[in-house]
Amino acid sequence: MSNSSSFNEFLLLKFADTRELQLLHFSLFLAIYLAALLANGLIITAVVCDHHLHTPMYFFLFNLALLDVGSISTTVPKAMANSLWNTRIISYLGCAAQIFFFVFFMSAEFSLLTVMAYDRYVAICRPLHYGTLLCSRVCVKIAAAAWASGFLNALLHTGSTFSIPLCQGNEVEQFFCEIPQILKLSCSHSFHMEFGALVLSICLVLGCFIFIVLSYVQIFRVVLRIPSKQGQHKAFSMCLPHISVVSLFVSMGFFADLKPPTISSPALDLVVTVLYSLVPSTLNPLIYSMRNKEMRDALKKLIPVVLVEQQ
Repeated sequence: MSNSSSFNEFLLLKFADTRELQLLHFSLFLAIYLAALLANGLIITAVVCDHHLHTPMYFFLFNLALLDVGSISTTVPKAMANSLWNTRIISYLGCAAQIFFFVFFMSAEFSLLTVMAYDRYVAICRPLHYGTLLCSRVCVKIAAAAWASGFLNALLHTGSTFSIPLCQGNEVEQFFCEIPQILKLSCSHSFHMEFGALVLSICLVLGCFIFIVLSYVQIFRVVLRIPSKQGQHKAFSMCLPHISVVSLFVSMGFFADLKPPTISSPALDLVVTVLYSLVPSTLNPLIYSMRNKEMRDALKKLIPVVLVEQQ
């Protein structure tokens, strides 16, 4: 039985034993990764380059795209490299870094989605005060608070996870380092520090979720009072992309963390982890670009410019 200090690497889950399947996994992950980078990169470039998108909503969308790029870049490149080079190894520090950055980006993203719900609330329920309540200085401060909350949450979880002695080997039953998989390697079932960090995270998540729900309750009350159907449709269209992204994020996370033990299996756990770690980062920019006319118009202007520069 060895302590965590006696080894300096972990062994990640191997996707397949045959070379053909390993290359297939590499190709699929590469396609998903490039799609996520391209979609989020276009969102980031459009917001920076188009002055019509220099508003609070698109400033927060810019930050969301940055977080999505960071989130998917934390896990996928290492998984692709392992499949390509037929290895399972990740260093001890690399594993700790994966946990830190993944928790950081995911926590900051949920905080930012909460901020974006407040943005929609102010835009619809208090439109005359929108410029005052969400001026550029305020937007920068609350976006920075979202990033800082993710950093502190990641620091707390990473520190508490790796403070527990590990003596159940070094094989991680997932394609990247996850906190539950690391805790399975611990020497005991006493996780006081991680339990405290988990309770704090649950409280923060519930607080954010309740805030989002209450914001949309107020939004729907105001929208339903709008006399014209066209006005109601326009107001709902402003909220629909955000509602879709929040629903996707929350449903993926809840199913991954709260699925019944009776249906749990290594194969299902792998599929669920792939879904919640890859799908939101890839679909978020598509949801916003498809449901938002201003973003579609900005991308139509941007894409021809990119093609001309490449030529």
